[in-house]
Parts: sequence; structure tokens; C-alpha cells
Amino acid sequence: MSSSGDAEAEAEAEAEYFSKDFEWEEVRADVESNPSFRYHLLPFQPSKSQTESDVRAWKRFHVRHSSGKFFKERRYLLKEFPELVSSAPHTKLLEVGCGNGSTALPILRANKDVIVYACDCSDETLERAKEILGAATIVAFSHRFRTFCCDVSTDGFPNWLIFTLSAIPLERMPRFIKECFDVLNPGGMVLFRDYGLYDMTMLRFEEDKRVGFREYMRLDGTRSYFFCLDTVRDLFVGSGFTELELDYCCVKSVNRQKGKCMRRIWVHGKFQKPVLN
Repeated sequence: MSSSGDAEAEAEAEAEYFSKDFEWEEVRADVESNPSFRYHLLPFQPSKSQTESDVRAWKRFHVRHSSGKFFKERRYLLKEFPELVSSAPHTKLLEVGCGNGSTALPILRANKDVIVYACDCSDETLERAKEILGAATIVAFSHRFRTFCCDVSTDGFPNWLIFTLSAIPLERMPRFIKECFDVLNPGGMVLFRDYGLYDMTMLRFEEDKRVGFREYMRLDGTRSYFFCLDTVRDLFVGSGFTELELDYCCVKSVNRQKGKCMRRIWVHGKFQKPVLN
């Protein structure tokens, strides 16, 4: 094999390591056979979500973690979604729920041509994101990082996509995804990565933290939903997208200090708005 072929094989092996450390079906079998996890599997009729409470909870969350140290840069997204690096000049990316900029920062570093539009429900959070990106000394980033305040769970997008869908209550997700479909140009893509069903953080939630089927509320009032592939497929294909990729990303995370090996599960997906004939 040529040296370039060796490099390609190594790259493929590295990508495989970050997505298939174990099989999702193994975890499913373990969870569904363990009586202590039974409450995660039971049907649940959620109460009506409180939009204002949800927004206040996320604002408090970002104030509490305003230093930016809580979030590490999400460099792994550049491997998960190479389109973020190799896109055409002047490509426009919309990040919904940008927080402190931990997703936008590595993208702007790696791609000198991309323009990132970023929204969040908190003006204070957006200002902090701009401060953190400014301190990172990214050359000429200011004209490529454009922020606006918008609570996408209730408001429509302005008329002019990396995002964390799990923070939005399940019953409001279809309308939100339809908004994403409407703002994308034909051929535009949604790059999706969010919590997967039976991720270790889901299994840590106690029974009284359930607020819906596969939906939980943290102590600080913020929500998390844990997706299966069928739910993600139904949400996006049902809104008009074409499915390009959809799979579980299963990663072993080792805490060397505590000697623990944790099984993390995300859903990885790519969906495209059809090109007009």
C-alpha cells in the first residue's frame, strides 16, 4: 500500500475509533435487562412545558458558567463533519443555541472562509461568546461571527445549522425543524449531533427527574431529551429533508483519576434540503 493509502487507512481508523468504540445494541440489551433502569423504559405523559421557565433556566445556566471554562472547544465536530472545514468560500453556517461559542470557535479557526450566524436566547450569553472569541485572537473573525438574540423554541427565525435540539421540549421540535428547513437554501444541510438513547447521562437521571418519555430535567431547570434514530428520522424527513447519514456515535470516555470507563452515546446525522429541479 502507498504512503497516501496508509494515511487514508489511519484516518479511517481514527474516525472509527471516535464513533464505534462499542455497539449501541450492546448497551440497549444491558439497559433493558437491568431492573434498576426499568423506569427509563416506561411510558410517560408529560405535563405542558413552561416556555418562560425553560428560557430563564438556560439564561441562569449561562450566567453561572460565564467564564467559558465549563465548555471545552468542540474540535471533534471538525472530524464528525468535514464539511465544516472543506466548504466553499463564503459558506454560511447557522448555529442555533451557540452558548459561549465553544462550537463556533474551532470552526472559525479551521475554516477562514466560513461565516457563522449564531443565535441564543440570552443577549448576555451572546456578548460573552463574542468576548471569548475575541480573546482567542482569531484573525479577522468579527465580520465572520454574526450574532442575534432569538428563542427558537417560540420565535421564528429572522428572514434572512449546528444545534442542540435536546434542549427544546419534544412537542415543539417539529415546528422548530420546519423553521430550519425554511431558512436553508436548496441543497443546504443540517449537521446534527445530540444525545443518544441510553447515553450514560440519561441513565444517571433518577426517576423523579423525568418530565416526559426520554426527557429529563436537571436540578437547574434545563432539559435534556435522548434521541433514538427513528425519532430523528421522523422529525427531519417529516419536515421535508432528505436523509444522508444517520447513526449512533458510541464513544468510551475514560476518567483516569477515578478509574472509570463511561459509555457515551450521541446521534450523528446529516440531512439535506432537496435541490429544486
